[in-house]
Amino acid sequence: MDTSLIFKAYDVRGTYPDQLNEDVARATGSAFATFVGGPSIVVARDMRPSGPSLVSAFAEGVRRVGVEVVDIGLASTDLLYFASGYLNSPGAMFTASHNPAQYNGIKMCLAEAKPIGLETGLAEIERMTNEFLAAPAQGELAAMSERDVVGAWVAHVHSFIDTTALRPLKIVADTANGMGGYVAPLVFAGLPFEVEIMYPELDGTFPNHPADPLNPANIVDLQRRVLESGADIGLAFDGDADRVFLIDERAQGISGSTTTAMVAASLLDKNPGATILYNVICSKSVPAVIAEHGGVGVRTRVGHSYIKQTMAETNAIFGGEHSGHYYYRDNYRADSGIITAMLVLELLSNFDGPLSQLVDPFNRYAVSGEINTVVANPGATVASITQHLRTSGAVIDELDGLTADFGDWWFNLRPSNTEPLLRLNVEASSDEDCARHVAEVVEMIKAN
Repeated sequence: MDTSLIFKAYDVRGTYPDQLNEDVARATGSAFATFVGGPSIVVARDMRPSGPSLVSAFAEGVRRVGVEVVDIGLASTDLLYFASGYLNSPGAMFTASHNPAQYNGIKMCLAEAKPIGLETGLAEIERMTNEFLAAPAQGELAAMSERDVVGAWVAHVHSFIDTTALRPLKIVADTANGMGGYVAPLVFAGLPFEVEIMYPELDGTFPNHPADPLNPANIVDLQRRVLESGADIGLAFDGDADRVFLIDERAQGISGSTTTAMVAASLLDKNPGATILYNVICSKSVPAVIAEHGGVGVRTRVGHSYIKQTMAETNAIFGGEHSGHYYYRDNYRADSGIITAMLVLELLSNFDGPLSQLVDPFNRYAVSGEINTVVANPGATVASITQHLRTSGAVIDELDGLTADFGDWWFNLRPSNTEPLLRLNVEASSDEDCARHVAEVVEMIKAN
């Protein structure tokens, strides 16, 4: 078994059962428990069919090295992160997020949801996983228990807003047969909303559409339903429900950058002078809005382990990613789709107008969205294009992949951390300019 195929930049992810199976899960459990030490590890899973057997094997591996397991059962990833903080325990979430049905994975964290990435322990866990694959742990099984933390988590989510300020809003949430169908009704219960959940049945085969709201094709059903029902807002969750994308009342998608800017402005109005993080792919509107509201903006690499680490170093109150991940200092620095949804619903409740008008001041540029291209060697392609552009007059930045800024437009090109792809994002002053520059960069990629 080649574990290098599944140990990524900040999680474990692969196809089941050829890349990630029960033997690998068991060995990874022993490795993770050995890495973090006792006394216990909290585990959870999404709705994928392979989840129960993988969790069982992982838990056995943990228990074989003398560490107890606390199982919180079905959960969204942000619920697992909360449990890690609430129980002060390292955690392991079995999910492959937005990946297709044949995938599964493990998102691991230290106690209080502190991140683990390749540079902060994941490489060591992989090394030990291979050792335990060769010689499985044989110790007596430590204890295993179940724990219900849902009530505490719902109260925690509600604590981010003033629930008495909420007004009746019509919400359509497309949970894509993912964990949003489980957690969203729990959070919305008792609030003055009219909520319609699309595809609420937990089904890891994704019978209606893939649970990846970053792909425009996967939000078509939600857009149609928002218009049909006259909803105030549409919410699109990914498979493990740690990400959310917003749809306005006209069925127009709101980018992750625009949501980041809007939430940042709101939080800065309540926390003057605070630090806000944004990744290298976020729109230029984000640092502009942060500055306009008196905040300190800090640009980061893409990915939760990097952002959480930077959040700890800077004491930032919030961080946003173009991909729909939103991080909160007071949520153990972890990302949460449902907390973000609640903050936006509070903003909309206090705004005299529709969502499209609320977001308009933050929507300042034309963006391409993420364009993925399969190439033979993503790293070599990025290096070649970087070298080609060094004499172009663009400002070159290599914090995360290649960012080339030409003044009136810019692009970022970076290898995916989870798939064999190049990811391209372009921003310009108009839709026409954006489309033209996308074609230019795509030609550069093809030429390599």
